[in-house]
Amino acid sequence: MNIAPDPKSIPESTLLSPEANRAAALASAVGVLTVDLDAIVANWRKLEKTAVPAECAGVVKANAYGCGAEQVARALAGAGCKTFFVATIEEARVVRAAVPNAAIYALSGFFQNTGEEYAKIDCKPVIGDLNELAEWDVFCRRSGWSGGAAIHIDTGMNRLGLTISEAQGIIPRINAGDHGITLVMSHLASAEQLNNPFNARQITSFREIASLFSGVPASLSNSSGIFLGAQFQFDLVRPGAALYGINPTPEADNPMQPVVELKARIVQIRNVEKGETVGYGGTWTARRPTRIAIVSAGYADGYFRAASANDGTRGAEVVVAGKRCPIAGRVSMDLIAVDVTDLEKNAARRGHLVTLIGDGITVDELAHHFGTIGYEVMTSLGRRFARMYKGGNPTAAEPVTAASEPTPATPA
Repeated sequence: MNIAPDPKSIPESTLLSPEANRAAALASAVGVLTVDLDAIVANWRKLEKTAVPAECAGVVKANAYGCGAEQVARALAGAGCKTFFVATIEEARVVRAAVPNAAIYALSGFFQNTGEEYAKIDCKPVIGDLNELAEWDVFCRRSGWSGGAAIHIDTGMNRLGLTISEAQGIIPRINAGDHGITLVMSHLASAEQLNNPFNARQITSFREIASLFSGVPASLSNSSGIFLGAQFQFDLVRPGAALYGINPTPEADNPMQPVVELKARIVQIRNVEKGETVGYGGTWTARRPTRIAIVSAGYADGYFRAASANDGTRGAEVVVAGKRCPIAGRVSMDLIAVDVTDLEKNAARRGHLVTLIGDGITVDELAHHFGTIGYEVMTSLGRRFARMYKGGNPTAAEPVTAASEPTPATPA
């Protein structure tokens, strides 16, 4: 057992502040991706309250949208979340290790010869094809497994799911009892658009077919669907993006708390004369004597090249020493050039961290510059950054720091 020494017994001259300890731990990192688990929990609780009396699940696929499935699932389970959705059986294994008693659904469906993998970790497949259903039936009969499955019905997305007529065809089986179906679900295609008539078409179709699955809980709403009203919420809602701070109501203010902060390190400060260009292709020209900070992040880290600036177009901004500064030139694989001319002379220095997300720069704002959506931003970030966690319940393998400081984990 490791026992931390009493700080009073250590000479004051050798004690490091929490900030210094953090810097020392991350000395080799090019930057830091910090995930606020308490904010994720707060977002889940807000969604749960909005959806009452429906159960509020947690979608933690794609490594919890890049935030860490193990850490997020554990924090949500601690807050009372009982049901989780992942994409694949591999993702389900990670979540099962973190939340031994939760219900877990795998959205990618059931394939022949995978039944043992589902049964081993008590994961429920989401079945969206009659062939899958037949293969699942065979496995259950032969193995005696009774862990259950969900039926996915397509109400207009035209992506996954049984057609309405196919779903109607299995109703006699449902009415016969002992069917093993624990959830009937569909997925909204345009939930983020409050007045899109397609929402009404989908809910009408789903309500009619779900009512035939007697005694089986029903689920339709994703993050945005929760905010379409109680009629869309049924028995269980499945928020994903909103948990991680992405705006589920893009036609209005974001009701969710921000979750991630992304910082990268300045590796060099250089002076550029008026008329000189910066970056690949020479697309950005200095219109005055310019001071440039070179920052250790790029499109290999999920900071998309689309955020670049050129002589005719302003790109994204980053926060340096508390002030927004514009990108200069093209984002490259590993580096970003930032114009810091308007800062005080020594405000930006080699080794300082600058903020790419946080301090007012939201994931949705960055998505706008990237020409994409917040989902893609979140799932692309931080491959080479150290990952830190604030709040929640850190894993046993993660050293616990001061309460006000994030908890270091493995590099992303």
